[in-house]
Amino acid sequence: MMPTRHNTIDIPVDGVHLEGTLIAPSNMVPGVLLVHGWDGSQQQDITRAHELAALGCICMTFDLRGHARHQAQREAVTREDNLRDVLAAYDVLVGHPAVDPSAVAVIGSSYGGYLAAVLTSLRRVRWLALRVPAIYRDENWEFPKRRLNGDDLTLYRHTAIEPEKNRALAACEDFFGDVLVVESEHDSIVPHPVIENYLAAFKHVRSLRYEVMVGADHAMSKRVWREQYTAIVVGWMTKMRLAAKADRDKALSGKGSVQRTSMPEEAERASGLRSAPSP
Repeated sequence: MMPTRHNTIDIPVDGVHLEGTLIAPSNMVPGVLLVHGWDGSQQQDITRAHELAALGCICMTFDLRGHARHQAQREAVTREDNLRDVLAAYDVLVGHPAVDPSAVAVIGSSYGGYLAAVLTSLRRVRWLALRVPAIYRDENWEFPKRRLNGDDLTLYRHTAIEPEKNRALAACEDFFGDVLVVESEHDSIVPHPVIENYLAAFKHVRSLRYEVMVGADHAMSKRVWREQYTAIVVGWMTKMRLAAKADRDKALSGKGSVQRTSMPEEAERASGLRSAPSP
């Protein structure tokens, strides 16, 4: 028979709360949280999330405050507000009874990548994927996000930044999981020095994969670029799942550590991307 597990649950009804127990097979699957960027929405991630779910993951997309249904808050929403959005979404995902809390991936783009990096200092994350991750000064954390743009931010993004001087980079320096960083070759919003700062901050990670999307702009305005990005994320997650399974199987067999499996060749070919060496 298949092994099972159970969790106590709370069932609200007519102003009272019933105590229940949820029993399910003990096999749990990875959870994947996708965080969109500023001016974006969860709709940009839905197709990608379906492909990741087909790998056997439970995926969650959501709209940050200041976007979609909460567009009216756009001028007032702060980084703290949006970080709390990401924390709340993470907690809902990990609260799903079939999600393995030790196998959570967070995938963020631009502003969402910045928030995803900070999240790793506050929640348990095993796999972190950042596409064109933005960066901001730590000062004025509670200021409306819209007020952070300008010439000063542009200058800051062309500066070499030590991890201890930036909250997102400090979180990256303290991260020990697996990382994917994807850069757009022709990105006028997140220039290459920002990517260099992120790559340099990942000093203690288990693995680091860095990809440059040839010809792509920041927003991946062409369908072919969006498809390339989906291919590399799906390929990377496939590799991560295989490695995790190998580690688990080896641990159960008591034979020590495992050699990681390389990304399947078909996934590499499908990505159409240029691999770049780690710094």
